[in-house]
Formats: sequence, structure tokens, C-alpha cells
Amino acid sequence: MSPIDLDQLTPAQEEALLQKLQAKQAAEAANVKAEREIYKETVGKTVAETIKEMEVISSMLSRSKANVFNNFSALLEMKKELYGYKEGQQSHTFTNALGQSIEVGFRQIDGWDDTVDAGIAKVNEYIDSLATNEETGKLVKFIQNLLKKDAKGNLKANRVLELKNLAESVNSPLFTDGVQIIQEAYKPVRSAYFIEASYKDDTSKKCSVPLSITTVDFPEGFEVNASAL
Repeated sequence: MSPIDLDQLTPAQEEALLQKLQAKQAAEAANVKAEREIYKETVGKTVAETIKEMEVISSMLSRSKANVFNNFSALLEMKKELYGYKEGQQSHTFTNALGQSIEVGFRQIDGWDDTVDAGIAKVNEYIDSLATNEETGKLVKFIQNLLKKDAKGNLKANRVLELKNLAESVNSPLFTDGVQIIQEAYKPVRSAYFIEASYKDDTSKKCSVPLSITTVDFPEGFEVNASAL
């Protein structure tokens, strides 16, 4: 097809050509818009279907978690009767002869009620009463480190235990009372109940069973289209 010489076109031919070009552009724009609408509809449908699938998986995990805790709670009751162990553990591990293992328990975060500030104030009052020589200066610094709060503004429970041990060796009713108030203000909060499963492979290496959709591997042979991510 030979190129069109625009200088040779009549006004009517130019108008006709312009209309043709505009019609072509409009058709292309309409096609792009339609394809984008199809894409958006496909996204909406895929998201909805995936959410439904994830809800099914989540429900299955929830029921399975309840079953596991019920089963092992029964075993713990038997363990209490047979071995007379005391409460207080945050987790329990059960292992069979094949090297398969299930651990159930809970995690907790440190928590304190409002009286903790009164205890800290008393300890600080004791600190202020100390003489400022080199020996007591070290003690002051040690106590201040134990009272140092984390990024969330909470004391660390293990540090309070050190404070208690220190209070037993220091002859100060003020310091002892302050530490006692802090200790009684401790209100730990259970943050999550967990289940961990593992087994030993042919080389006796411990392998964890992934129980999260994030940590579980893709099926063998499946290839992820990484270029699209």
C-alpha cells in the first residue's frame, strides 16, 4: 500500500481520513477499556474465590487446633495422676518411638497493673537515700537497669525476679516493700496458644511440620512464576 500524500488530499478526503482515524482510536480505546473491565472483574472473582478457600482452610485449622488441645489436655490429666507433676509449665512436649513430636502450650507477654508505678516510686525513693560513693553508685546503676522498661513501656519479669533476690540481701523495708508491690503488680497476658509438630528424617534430623500457609512448601514439581511477582 502506497503512502498517502496529505498535500494531495481534498478537504473532503482529509475530513474522511480524520473521521476514520478518530473512529479507529475510539475503537482501540473502547477495546482497552473493555479488557480492563474484564481484568477487574476477574480480580474480583479470583479474590472472592480465594477468600472462600482460605476461610475453609482457616476453619479446618481452627477445628484441628481444638482437637489437638482437647486430645493432649486429656493426656495431661493422665500425666498428673500418674506422675504427680505440678502446674506452671507454659508448654508440654509429647514424643513417640518414631521420633515424632507434638508440642502444645501458650506464649505470654509481660503485663502490669497500675500499682507498679507505686512500687517503682518506692524503689526510686530508696535509691535516692543511698550515699553517692563508688560502691553504692554501682548498686544504684544496677537497680536502675533492672527497672528499665522496654519499647512498649513494660518492665521485664526476669529483671523483677533479680530485684526480689536483691531485696532479700538488702536490709531496707522501703526497698523490700517497693519490690513486693512491683512483684504483685505483675499480670502476665497469654498472647497465643500454639502447636508445633516435628519428626525425624532418615538421617535423624529434626524436621518441623509447617502449620502455616506462609511456611508450608508448594507441592513437589510446582514452579512459581517468579517473573510475575
